Amino acid sequence: MEDFIGELKRKIIDTLELADIQPEEIPTDGVLIGNELGLDSIDVLELVMMIEKDYGVKIENREVGVRVFGSVRSLALYVDEQRRRAGR
Repeated sequence: MEDFIGELKRKIIDTLELADIQPEEIPTDGVLIGNELGLDSIDVLELVMMIEKDYGVKIENREVGVRVFGSVRSLALYVDEQRRRAGR
């Protein structure tokens, strides 16, 4: 799971073009949205699209999104769970 979390951090950086941020600077268990990274709703939308495109996992509604984007770890666990359910 830690390797997958690292992969997600790199994809977050690439997707949102956070050139001055290193993966280790993104907290694994800290709040992902509204933290020192300054992520907003547009950033979340870009991340939702990246998750769907790269992993084939949909985040169907706002309630799920709030839970899933609580931290990088919660995002990783959700993507992993959905991929397992889909047999990927």
